[in-house]
Amino acid sequence: MSPASAKSGQSESFVNASDVAIEDLGNGITRQILSYGPDIMTCRLWFEAGSAGDIHDHFHSQTTYIESGRFLAHIDGEEREIGAGDSVYITPHARHGITCVEAGSLLDSFSPARQDFLTTGEQS
Repeated sequence: MSPASAKSGQSESFVNASDVAIEDLGNGITRQILSYGPDIMTCRLWFEAGSAGDIHDHFHSQTTYIESGRFLAHIDGEEREIGAGDSVYITPHARHGITCVEAGSLLDSFSPARQDFLTTGEQS
């Protein structure tokens, strides 16, 4: 059983968002680690207008799906405004970040799972 499941009493297969803690990452960003296993992880993040996920890179593949709001996505020097229903794919080691234009939420999925999120609460 994953650590998130063990804490909430949930099974490994089903995660009720209402049972999962929401972390304050600071600077107007909060995160909820939802379902995950060794090979994949999904997180929900909320951004206040003007908040930003700094430009960074990692060895994980990542997809981001915009649930609500408007964001300026930065991927390897290219910028594009995206909104509800839009998504992006970020290849491993691509320099990327996001700036919130209009308050909203998004879903990030990573492969493999972000073990650093589970052990240190890092934002990148």
